[in-house]
Amino acid sequence: MVQPAKPDYAGDTENDVPILNLPNILTFVRLLLVPVFAFLLPQSQDSDVIRWWATAVFGIAALTDFIDGYLARKYQLITNVGKIADPIADKLLIGTALIALSLEHTVSWWFTAIILIREIAITLLRFKVINRGVIPASRGGKAKTISQIVAILAYLVPLNGWVDQVALLAMWSAVILTVATGIDYVFRAYRLPDSKSAESVTN
Repeated sequence: MVQPAKPDYAGDTENDVPILNLPNILTFVRLLLVPVFAFLLPQSQDSDVIRWWATAVFGIAALTDFIDGYLARKYQLITNVGKIADPIADKLLIGTALIALSLEHTVSWWFTAIILIREIAITLLRFKVINRGVIPASRGGKAKTISQIVAILAYLVPLNGWVDQVALLAMWSAVILTVATGIDYVFRAYRLPDSKSAESVTN
């Protein structure tokens, strides 16, 4: 008889992977790059050079998101710290960029509001069900993140013309995917086993 797969519990103590590993280091680098980006972007109003630096910092930070996830899965370096820190770092990076772009009137506030409300709500839900399990990122969630990053990068680069169209299209895609994946996450969280069931599975 095939045994059901063990749920991915954030409180699982059987994971002996060291916390200080390359994926987690990249996650914390991303966290450190957020204030650097937040400092540079407001200074770029009258300087394309600084704008390019801000774009580069955001791009590097976003790239670490894909690299740390790939390395963690490929080399089995997934830790409880990483499960929590990685999505928080992503949301801080995206949220900081959207707020900064809205403050300079580059991105509409309602785009920013929809995305931030969803991300905050899902983060709170994530912590609420953390003892029952950690829901892995879906393909829709990954597409949502990519569309958000593409949209922000397109808004950041000091170029005009076709880039503006790419930015708007990517932002609309990001908003649609943000709402859709948020609803999906709620349903998947609802289907997690309760704490008593979780104990019976782990024992």
